[in-house]
Amino acid sequence: MIKIRFGSSMVLGMKVLPFYLLTFLLLMLSGCIEEFEADIPDDDSDLLVVEGTICSERLNKFYLSRTQPIHSDYIPRIIMSAEVSVRGSDGSEYKTQAAGGYYTCQLGALNPDVAYYLHIEFDGEVYESEPQKPLRTEKIARIRGVQNSPESNIDVLVTPAEPFDPDRANYYSWTYDETWEVYPDCTTEVYFDTEVKKPIFWMSNPFPRHGWIDGVSSAIMVGGSTNYEGQHIKDLKMYDISQSDERIFHRYSGLVHQRAISKAEYEYELARRQASSEMGGLFTPQPSSLPTNVRCLTSDKRAIGFVGCSLNSSDYRFFLNASDFTVSHHRTDPRLWLEDCNEDDCCQMVYEGWFLCVWEDSRMSPGGTLRTGWASVYQLDVRYKGAYIERPDFWSLEENVSY
Repeated sequence: MIKIRFGSSMVLGMKVLPFYLLTFLLLMLSGCIEEFEADIPDDDSDLLVVEGTICSERLNKFYLSRTQPIHSDYIPRIIMSAEVSVRGSDGSEYKTQAAGGYYTCQLGALNPDVAYYLHIEFDGEVYESEPQKPLRTEKIARIRGVQNSPESNIDVLVTPAEPFDPDRANYYSWTYDETWEVYPDCTTEVYFDTEVKKPIFWMSNPFPRHGWIDGVSSAIMVGGSTNYEGQHIKDLKMYDISQSDERIFHRYSGLVHQRAISKAEYEYELARRQASSEMGGLFTPQPSSLPTNVRCLTSDKRAIGFVGCSLNSSDYRFFLNASDFTVSHHRTDPRLWLEDCNEDDCCQMVYEGWFLCVWEDSRMSPGGTLRTGWASVYQLDVRYKGAYIERPDFWSLEENVSY
């Protein structure tokens, strides 16, 4: 009789919620539970939502949508038929192209003495953002990872360069892309040949030894310098990575994008975060109460959003190595084991799509048996994890880089 034993494995996942979703949660109180009906004006469920930033020498993307009723299922109400352009106080105009819900245009070098704004024509109305002169952005001086205790997460801290103007408060927003190295759950150097019914070493192993996965965070982090000496932000926490997250098991790289923003945009981002937080309740701002710099010029209709304007943005690539931190990588054996099997049983495993990993044959000894370990292609090939196997160009960098 064949005895089959399974190992176990854990797959970590992350669900990223759209940041522009502006809905409200019903208030649930412990003990006596009552339904709370929010007193929201009907027209608050059909407001124009504008997302995007005017930035020099970049491909600019703007996203238009509408809010929806509180009790409706989430279906993005994307606006596909608007006329959108970036305009300047000097009469310049850059028209956008619509594709996939985004309105895009490539901007050249913006004039620091010209005020720029977004012009939108939709559904018989005209909307414009407040004209702003583009803000200069300092470089990023340093980004580092810090683990305060062996049990804690790894915090990612940012320090911008010395501010251009140390006599006033400075505000920034950060977004980031990330890449991390992954290895397969199982490896093998042999395969079971069903013709000769024995294990054979691979002449050329078809499974990649490792790979890389890219991620783009939808979160926008913001920070202000009012509580820092000399209005210079130092070691501000942007985000953290769990010590048990696959991203930190080997080597991790983040590419952080920094942009100087106005105080008004900073306050808008804070209010938007509160409005979209699951911890919101009775005191969560209604959409109509969010600060905005987008106005309707043709009626009293309201809009939500804040269109910033930047002369440049700064990038910084950093690396975190698992050897520098205490990483909680609880390995378990995910292979399927056949105890006291024979070659015909192995053939059956191959026919069912399993791959031989371990061959332990002690049948020549008294009481000896054949014991084999098997894995699926999903456990052997990192590409089934969403990884690619072409080494990124930047992976050879030994130090962090500021762009």
